[in-house]
Amino acid sequence: MENNKISRWPIIFLALVLIALLAYINWPQEQNKASRGARIINVITTPVVMADFSDEFEALGTAKANEEVVLTAQYTDIIKSVHFNDGDEVKKGQILVELSKDEEEAKIAELQANLEIAEAQLLRYRELLNKGVGSVSQRDEQKAKVKALEAQLKSARAILSNLTIKAPFDGQLGFRQVSAGALVSQGEEITSLDDISTIKVDFNIPERFINTIEIGQSISASNIAFSDKLFVGKVTGISPRVDAVTRTVQIRAEIPNAQKQLRPGMLMSIILQRDVEQLLQIPESGIIPFEDKHFVFVARDGVAKRIDVVIGRRKPGSVEIISGIAEGEQIVIEGALKLRDGAMIKTQLDTE
Repeated sequence: MENNKISRWPIIFLALVLIALLAYINWPQEQNKASRGARIINVITTPVVMADFSDEFEALGTAKANEEVVLTAQYTDIIKSVHFNDGDEVKKGQILVELSKDEEEAKIAELQANLEIAEAQLLRYRELLNKGVGSVSQRDEQKAKVKALEAQLKSARAILSNLTIKAPFDGQLGFRQVSAGALVSQGEEITSLDDISTIKVDFNIPERFINTIEIGQSISASNIAFSDKLFVGKVTGISPRVDAVTRTVQIRAEIPNAQKQLRPGMLMSIILQRDVEQLLQIPESGIIPFEDKHFVFVARDGVAKRIDVVIGRRKPGSVEIISGIAEGEQIVIEGALKLRDGAMIKTQLDTE
């Protein structure tokens, strides 16, 4: 019996040595795990804010001048003088081109003289008729002659007026297409005139949005030439018709253009703001999707807390928060992928 006890001692000794060895090997790993659990992670946070949130609809439109016209000659004649240069700013009524007027002026002088003679003859017929020695038919015939001469004189004066081409409104001229001394034909282009103090932009929206658009609604527009600037305007017109092919409605907006930066023909990217409301919002980068849910990490007393949230509408850069967190709470927007619930964190506020 004693010999059996003695023979088991080496086995017991080896088992104790093995246990000690395993404990020695595993001990540093447990320390590492503990040290990893206590590691502090640097994150950037931003507060949950209550701010304006608007549905935005984007569309493309082409810029148009507030008023635009191509100035042409109404009659074939010789250009007597040109009173503008390419691109001049002009006022309404300013003389731009004068055509030769000699023939019309002579015709007007002749008609004026004939009218004076006809009126004097009409006066004599009336006096004779009052004395009982005149003829009614002669008086009426002379009266008709006076009216015909008056009509001819009025027409000649209108033609004379049209031989002087004036600016119909304030604006900026285009390139000059004619020169003094040239024969200009009826309908030939002389120059263009654009009022670009205000720019009109026409664009289309889907018919399902028609109930959310109204006159006076704000829009913002951008163009590739001014990529860092937004031009603000408002809706001034809504077409009464829906396009039967595209199922869209045409909208017209006007944008003040006092600095003349926008030009007719420019392609404009339009952002139409609809239904502006005050809502809880956080940056998109703070939302972490998981299956069909969403959660955020909230910084509380140096610890990251994972909170499930219900999100609503989105727009570039922002997400509406319906429930889960309150205004003012600090949300992790950078470094969230390194976190787990309860992790120790060092926070830095977002300064952008």
